[in-house]
Amino acid sequence: MRYDISLKIEYTYPDLADAGRHLVRLMPADLPGEQRAIAGTMTVKPRPQEWVDRIDFFGNRFTELAFDSPHEVLSFEAQARVDRIARGPQFDMSPTLSGLAEDLAAYRGVDAASPHHFTGSSTRVPIDSRTTDYARSVIVGNASTLETVSAINLALHRDMKFDPEATTVETPMLEAFERRHGVCQDFTHIMISCLRGIGIPAGYVSGFLRTIPPEGKPRLEGADAMHAWVRAWCGEEMGWIEFDPTNAALAGEDHIVIARARDYFDVAPVRGVTRSAGAHTSSQAVDVVPVG
Repeated sequence: MRYDISLKIEYTYPDLADAGRHLVRLMPADLPGEQRAIAGTMTVKPRPQEWVDRIDFFGNRFTELAFDSPHEVLSFEAQARVDRIARGPQFDMSPTLSGLAEDLAAYRGVDAASPHHFTGSSTRVPIDSRTTDYARSVIVGNASTLETVSAINLALHRDMKFDPEATTVETPMLEAFERRHGVCQDFTHIMISCLRGIGIPAGYVSGFLRTIPPEGKPRLEGADAMHAWVRAWCGEEMGWIEFDPTNAALAGEDHIVIARARDYFDVAPVRGVTRSAGAHTSSQAVDVVPVG
């Protein structure tokens, strides 16, 4: 499936901001066999004094920007065309949780895709008894890892309410879990905590979601902004599989990947510091349109 993507993020400051440095991750990834970035541009206003393109440890592209001139508004606009390649049917070849522990112990690599990076607490995802107990309550019998992840994916969709007004980007994961309200970032962090708590390596995926649904299908939650979902390591045979708890679905050709890492902190769309006064406001607009 081919998509045209447009995105605008804008920050407005009550007083002039006269210095800043930011890390920006807004452009779709190029992933052999999964996703092809055909073309893309990013426009930043005001024009930064420094612009350096880099790649992080997990293989994600990002841009480092620096500003030293006064500005009231900082905007980022991105346009891209992407081919998302559909994945074929998944046959469950994953082990049980005890077998997964054996697979994990036998995995010796520490490369970017190594499941060992995704087992413990991370900056935005603590492992907590509340989410671990919730995950254990969902497990049925001697289920496979894939069946367990799928069950938690469906359970969170059932028990959580998608509510754009309930949380902010800074709301702690456990607070959203206790309220059972949140947005895609909250659903994703909660599911990651659930999975890591029972021994399943899990990570965070940031990206976009198709805005216009296929004919006859419902519109997906979270399509009006940047989206997030979960990747879970289901053993040596199956590797990484991606799930969207916000929509109780496997992530597929409707999901366009920007970056993959441990949690939101690693792959925030815009992260940095600015010298200013007072609280700023921000806005975000996203459009993901199928081509042809």
